[in-house]
Amino acid sequence: MTNSGGYMKNRGMTEFILIGITDHPELQGPLFIIFFLNYIVTALGNLGIIILTTLDSYLHTPMYFFLRHLAFVDLGYSTAIGPKMLVSFIEEKNIISFNGCAVQLVCVGIFITSEIFILSAMAYDRYVAICKPLLYTVIMSDSVCWLLVAMSYLYSIMVCLLITTKIFISSFCKSNVLRYFYCDCIPLLSIICSDTIEIELIIMIFSSINLVSSLLIILVSYMFILVAILRMNSSEGRYKAFSTCGSHLTVVVVFYATLLFMYLQPQSSHSFDTDKISSVFYALVIPMLNPLIYSLRNKEVKRALKRLFKK
Repeated sequence: MTNSGGYMKNRGMTEFILIGITDHPELQGPLFIIFFLNYIVTALGNLGIIILTTLDSYLHTPMYFFLRHLAFVDLGYSTAIGPKMLVSFIEEKNIISFNGCAVQLVCVGIFITSEIFILSAMAYDRYVAICKPLLYTVIMSDSVCWLLVAMSYLYSIMVCLLITTKIFISSFCKSNVLRYFYCDCIPLLSIICSDTIEIELIIMIFSSINLVSSLLIILVSYMFILVAILRMNSSEGRYKAFSTCGSHLTVVVVFYATLLFMYLQPQSSHSFDTDKISSVFYALVIPMLNPLIYSLRNKEVKRALKRLFKK
């Protein structure tokens, strides 16, 4: 009966109002310019990686296969959030439809959850490359790479559809105003008047499973990598191995630290202003930095760019 009643109430609610990042009028213009440029750089950087790793045959390796999918999910969730957020800087009321809010929530969730497991797959790929170089092409075959990526996407879709469905069959009777710049679980839970304990528990369980399992894969992979590097006699070999893993480790630390801060805490202890800063960082800043971290310092990518321009 609760879900049925909630559904009837939600039929009357056709839209949500997104408050945005700030309610200070003097900041709207400068912030619009900053985040517009941020999105352009993000889109061009990640599209560039996708195109380059697709067209250049020298980059048809497992490492760049995963990097291409990392760029795809980065582009995906930054696009699901960025353009709609920019509207909040130029319109007095930034309105999103009921169905549009649900679509945004599920898309952002799918892409971010997929990124978690793609980063894990990249750690495993580096482990095999450094610790088992002679078996690398056998272990990291095309079918294995596709299987790892497909499992990430399918699992993410299943979990995010479950959570989104649970949220949107609940009763939104407190308000249609979201004190946020996009449709996310935490602000949506705050305006539900029916019991949210079950939804919070589902989110907490899956967030914990996702973060703990993926972090475990990364930590174990890097533990073996560190042991292998310390056993190397050549200082040049050690430097090359460290430089190969350095970019990935940087992204992992920043990305996971932000997500752990955001989701692995009770709803009652959340501060929307603090969550906004965290969300801006992982949703808009990290997708912009990833192409720079992984590509501009990479000699193979630079050589691929030169080959592409020569053609």
